[in-house]
Amino acid sequence: MGDANRMRVDLPDRRYSPSSETVRDFGPMSFARLSFRRSRAARRPAVFALHVLLGTLLVLTSACSDNKATAEETPTKQTAKLDPASELQLSDTPADLAVAGSIHQALVTDALPGEVVRILDKENVLLDEATVDRLGSVIFRDLAPGGGYRIETVRDESRQRSEAFAVLDESPPAQSFYDKQELKEGLNYITARDGVKLAATVRLPEGKDIGDGPFPTVIEYSGYEVAPPSDLLESMAAGILNPDAPRDKLAPATSTVVGGLFAPLLGFATVSLQLRGSGCSGGDFDLFNLPTIYDGYDAIETVAAEPWVKGNKVGMVGISFSGYSQLYVGGTQPPHLAALAPMSVLGDMYRGIGFPGGIFNNGFALGWMTERGEDAQPAPGEGQPWATELIKQGDTTCLENQKLRLQTENGLDILEHAEYRDPKLFDARTPATWMDKIEVPVFLVGSFQDEQLGSNWANSIEKLDKNNDVWVTMYNGSHNDALGPEVFTRWVEFLKLFVADEVPVIPDRVMGLASTIFAQIGKAAAAPLEQTRMAGQTDVEAARAQFRQDPRVRVLMEVGAGPLGQRSLQSTSELTFDSWPPAEVTPETRYLSASGALSTEAPTADAPSDEYQSDPSTRPFTSLGKNGSVYDADAGYDWQPVAEGNGLGYITEPLAAGQVLMGTASVDLQVAATAENADLQATLTEVRPDGGEVYLSSGWLRLAHRALDTDLSTKLLPVQTHAYTDGELLTPGTMVAARIPINPFAAQLRPGTRLRLTIQAPGGDVPLWKFRTIEYGATKVSIGHVAASPSALVLPVLNGGTITTPLPGCDVLRGQPCRTYVPALNGG
Repeated sequence: MGDANRMRVDLPDRRYSPSSETVRDFGPMSFARLSFRRSRAARRPAVFALHVLLGTLLVLTSACSDNKATAEETPTKQTAKLDPASELQLSDTPADLAVAGSIHQALVTDALPGEVVRILDKENVLLDEATVDRLGSVIFRDLAPGGGYRIETVRDESRQRSEAFAVLDESPPAQSFYDKQELKEGLNYITARDGVKLAATVRLPEGKDIGDGPFPTVIEYSGYEVAPPSDLLESMAAGILNPDAPRDKLAPATSTVVGGLFAPLLGFATVSLQLRGSGCSGGDFDLFNLPTIYDGYDAIETVAAEPWVKGNKVGMVGISFSGYSQLYVGGTQPPHLAALAPMSVLGDMYRGIGFPGGIFNNGFALGWMTERGEDAQPAPGEGQPWATELIKQGDTTCLENQKLRLQTENGLDILEHAEYRDPKLFDARTPATWMDKIEVPVFLVGSFQDEQLGSNWANSIEKLDKNNDVWVTMYNGSHNDALGPEVFTRWVEFLKLFVADEVPVIPDRVMGLASTIFAQIGKAAAAPLEQTRMAGQTDVEAARAQFRQDPRVRVLMEVGAGPLGQRSLQSTSELTFDSWPPAEVTPETRYLSASGALSTEAPTADAPSDEYQSDPSTRPFTSLGKNGSVYDADAGYDWQPVAEGNGLGYITEPLAAGQVLMGTASVDLQVAATAENADLQATLTEVRPDGGEVYLSSGWLRLAHRALDTDLSTKLLPVQTHAYTDGELLTPGTMVAARIPINPFAAQLRPGTRLRLTIQAPGGDVPLWKFRTIEYGATKVSIGHVAASPSALVLPVLNGGTITTPLPGCDVLRGQPCRTYVPALNGG
């Protein structure tokens, strides 16, 4: 295309207005630091009004999509001379406020609400100004590290300045900064390098006192309610015994079960660390900006210095929020970090969950963002309830820590027009950016059908290739299944060997509680918990050497099809590999034909295009029924077939021999549309001999985002740049080449089964994700069949893959619903 078509592609709200049935109205949100600014005159009242009226708000991910957004540069000396306040007399009285330097930031508290404060550099050049919020605070961001900064106010026709202070870089403070902090059992406040105090609850092994140490110790770092000081096991037990009883207001969330319950039962001390800007922690909430990431570093070094910590080394544990937090913190390389054990993580904020294929995920992602925004609002009365409760009980530190909450930046107006991936926003906030810097042992667990985070996380595994001590477990199933019994024993072995420096043994109490705990996690039958493989040994070095013999990648196959019954937490077999993607995988191409076939033979002549009407309203927007739960044995899916005329299908002949697929796939299309842009969803399924159709995986693409990063893309994994400068509209009716990445998956295709590819508008094939799609039923999409550049599906075929188990029932696999196969209008 010529330059005329290389342009910004805004989300056309003028053309698609989701009904209340399409998208839940989640209300105002905020934004984890964008790099663009309006003029000061326009910005100041707007920001102040938003702070006063809306409070603290959060957005998980977004992108800056206008090059003008970053046009305002740091003011020059000449600009500063034009400032009328510079002619006012400078008072000898210091400014009446508190100032602290953070990493590339300046934190201002205890200022006069409503007044304007200004930041000056060491040469007294005006850099920025802002209106103080109703809690007396301002944060200045994107500052160069260094000394000599001052905050200035203007009162009574004179200027007052703060003492000079330094803006920090990523360099750590002296060891003495960590050594002087003391932590006790229960709730503490750890001081980060910028003076922000982080709530941290020390939970000791069951039945132990602090004097019984030293203990092997782990940190669980989360923005969920992780630091409330009550006992999680007692709270869960009370809820099981009396579901109608009021919940303990100081009990941690069950999402923190890994550190809050399992680790203490296994003999570890846990430090439950509350993310900056949430609960009783100080600061403003930002989803893993540099201060938040380096808070984890500071906490590790502070905890490791405690005399009750065994070996002065700590590990990190957790699932979901407290899982992927580890990937950031591990990349900062804290000297006293022992190991990481992240579960159910994401690898890329933009591609993985925020904007799959360049299309905003306004289902789970939007709901999650909104909850985090609510959590980040100031207590008492707002934010996480446990903070309000502690403030009521007289916790003055928790109250003091609310001061910066209204500085979480508003991004609702930006989100409504965001589309492209802004490196300034996403690079540092993407876990994969930090993973190649991790040097400690890692035990990583995740699903191919994670209903919350998807399976894009697996594409970041190769970032750990330089680290020899990495073990990855993958499975079909749901988000919380990472805690299933077939993973749990290996997880215990890892922590005991690489954090506790002990021969791993699961205590009898945990073995006894296992069935009850797994029932709460999976809502289905679970395989029995096995004792560790090293139990009975006495030599920890020998046990560690034995563990190191395990293959790097372990894939649990067909979880849910074991003898315990439908969707049980039990696999039928496992495959192991020395790398991911497996070296044993070979790309195999299947060509899309006009008859709806997926053929191994390339076309020798052109054929007419296939066409469908792109209308997401013809099916439910998710695959989960109204009262369904992906964790239950009877999950309650409502996975509807492709609506007639609103999608295409392509299907293989019945397989003569079994075939194992392992990894990502690529849908390489010649495609056209009647509009200048279109959103596509591609889904792979298995069609069984009995007529059932089982879900495997999906991928998405907004066609204006089709430009590839040629350095990262492979035959099996197209990687789009999602850069504003690469955005290119379609010429209606003209074919273009576009590749859709299918997220990582594993499948065992037995003789007689068929593989199917469907292409349609986004939505309806995954449980919790919805999409802010530009499709509303007016666009026709055509798939071309051109011999010179045929449309094709490239599959990850495992060489030598053998299948040793029978075909499971149609609707038994965890995370993989089954429906009756209905051919699409084109025959596939």
